[in-house]
Amino acid sequence: MKEDTVLKKNEECIIHIEDMGNDGEGIGKYQGYTLFVKNALVGDTVRVRAMKCKKNYGYARLMEIITPSPYRVEPRCRIALQCGGCTLQHLDYEEQLRRKQKKVADCIERLGGITGGYELCSIIGMQNPYYYRNKAQFPVGSKNGKLSIGFYAGGSHSIIDTDNCCIQAKENEDIVRAVRSFLEEENISIYNEETHEGLVRHILIRVGFVTGEIMVCLVINGNDLSDKEKLVEKLKSIKGMKSISLNINKEKTNVILGNKIRPLWGEPCITDYIGAVKFRISPLSFYQVNPAQTRVLYEKALEFACLQGDETVWDLYCGIGTISLFLAAKAKKVYGVEIIPQAIEDARENARINGIENAEFFVGAAEEVLPEKYRQEKIDADVIVVDPPRKGCAESLLDTIVLMAPKRVVYVSCDPATLGRDLKYLTSRGYELKKVQAVDQFPHTGHVETVVLLKQM
Repeated sequence: MKEDTVLKKNEECIIHIEDMGNDGEGIGKYQGYTLFVKNALVGDTVRVRAMKCKKNYGYARLMEIITPSPYRVEPRCRIALQCGGCTLQHLDYEEQLRRKQKKVADCIERLGGITGGYELCSIIGMQNPYYYRNKAQFPVGSKNGKLSIGFYAGGSHSIIDTDNCCIQAKENEDIVRAVRSFLEEENISIYNEETHEGLVRHILIRVGFVTGEIMVCLVINGNDLSDKEKLVEKLKSIKGMKSISLNINKEKTNVILGNKIRPLWGEPCITDYIGAVKFRISPLSFYQVNPAQTRVLYEKALEFACLQGDETVWDLYCGIGTISLFLAAKAKKVYGVEIIPQAIEDARENARINGIENAEFFVGAAEEVLPEKYRQEKIDADVIVVDPPRKGCAESLLDTIVLMAPKRVVYVSCDPATLGRDLKYLTSRGYELKKVQAVDQFPHTGHVETVVLLKQM
């Protein structure tokens, strides 16, 4: 028999927001019952309507702000509260930084069981936390026969129509307007997710912040685009345009990009720099979306690695070799491991164009490649760097790291919760947490990057 909850669906109540969740939602209590409220902030007193009620917690919709939080500000973007991208643009930026630092420290204590004995460095934010993303993926849709290009509303695939975004590159506005006018003038069909009919699905834009080079890739549900020459004419007049292409994606999937690229004009890639390292970027390449803060993050990882020039380094989950190539300038030898073959091809090419000869890359899952090489070849390492996905490191990988016994482990994390879990494992097996540095790589969102240093006891 289902137990009654304090609240039922559609009932309203007044609560004070005391905390914030991982995605920036406010957390408050009504008669001891926890409610999660999108767009509510710590310090708000709000009237809410219960939308989904579980036994011990529920989700509610913000109906009225009775007393605003002292940290509440007016969002710069007119659609910030509807869009699924910026969940914290209505929160003062300094408070965003404080809460992200607190989230990292709380996870290390609560999930890592580490209550002190390490240096918690002040979080590194951005001087200007706007227009920082060098990659945008605009979904294209149609509603009541009218073209929509913009971003998905939070938790849905409903498109909020807009040409601009306060965290994307400013160049995107002219590009979206050019594509919009082309689609309307030529009456190009628009993809429908439900029927799998129609042609144009997404607009992918990448901008080299250092070089100023621009790439536009139209994702289509077909093999070709009629009147594509007219699109090229509109786009190539935009300053910095270097690459225009089609991406063929005919699958019934939410995955944005297919595997086939059809060039239309210009170069197949653009280039950009992180620090002194040059990278070639194709439509399919993984590349960090905030190059300014990526440089900060990787320079901190390099500092924590404390390389003197004679070390052997393993860089696990290396992607296109961004951290590896930073490390190679200071190490004797760097080995990178990544499961995605295209990323490893990019890593090898990036090493070549930078004249880096002391970096070697392997395709495969880090949790399989490293244990196998240790068993078969008895490889060693002075420093191991890990930059895993949100799920963190597999236990088999952590076991191998402990067996290899590097002097230092540098862990780059995009999820404080899995970071805390993995730190607990390593600190119980011979490593001591020495430094923690949070970096705000995604301002106005709930995400935070962290780099930590562990040393052998």
